[in-house]
Amino acid sequence: MLANKKSREAQADAKKREKKKPVAPINIANRVEKYVDCRSKDPELRELYIVEGDSAATSVKLGRNAEFQAIMPVRGKTLNCLKSAYAKIFASPIITDLLKVIGCGVEFTEKVKTDLPSFDIENLRWNKIIICTDADEDGYQIRTLILTMFYRLLPSLIRENKIFIAESPLFEINHKDDTYFAYNEQEKIDILTKLGDVKVKIQRSKGLGENQPDMMWQTTMNPETRRLIKVSESDVDETYRIFNTLLGDDLQGRKDYIAEHGAEYIALAVD
Repeated sequence: MLANKKSREAQADAKKREKKKPVAPINIANRVEKYVDCRSKDPELRELYIVEGDSAATSVKLGRNAEFQAIMPVRGKTLNCLKSAYAKIFASPIITDLLKVIGCGVEFTEKVKTDLPSFDIENLRWNKIIICTDADEDGYQIRTLILTMFYRLLPSLIRENKIFIAESPLFEINHKDDTYFAYNEQEKIDILTKLGDVKVKIQRSKGLGENQPDMMWQTTMNPETRRLIKVSESDVDETYRIFNTLLGDDLQGRKDYIAEHGAEYIALAVD
């Protein structure tokens, strides 16, 4: 009896000691597939690059500064969060994994069953969240769908100026040992005019997955040379109207918009 009593007391003491042990923070890198963390734990320094696919993730990983730049690849096109019910949104592993990495929960507008916590900006793990996609139609669509996710689920991050778009160059211009990058047609013309009548090699920029690490660093990741577009919500009503027209359930509104403004985009479609 005494032996059993001592055994029970020893087990109780062990449980108490276990409860008193500090709980280690959850390592998101172990929970989210293909997420690549950075070394810094300071949310005022950390940057999250949301990139398009595995090949782009590899190029960004090789070109980044691993001290403060982390990478989260998205596999294919994300769900259209503007049209989808919460149950469908939170059944998407692409979206839920991304929300876990961002870390600050979700801004719910109705009751919904999910393991994700309610929004708390104090838990945001990033100073900048940067959407980085190819400069083509598929890349623009993926970018728009990710922005729609933020608009629906994390609008405060837009208002707090935490969301950015990384501009990717359209042209690479080589002259002897010098390389110039043009982000649009006009910049290409300006560079060629500045170089004058010399022999140059012009390449239309490949997808991010084919870029060399030094090019990725110079054009997309180096804070001194990259170009970031800050996503701001200057007019909430107008932003909602455009999102709803182009991505919502208003089919007739979308047809009317295309009929009225479609001609403005013919040049892009032909190109």
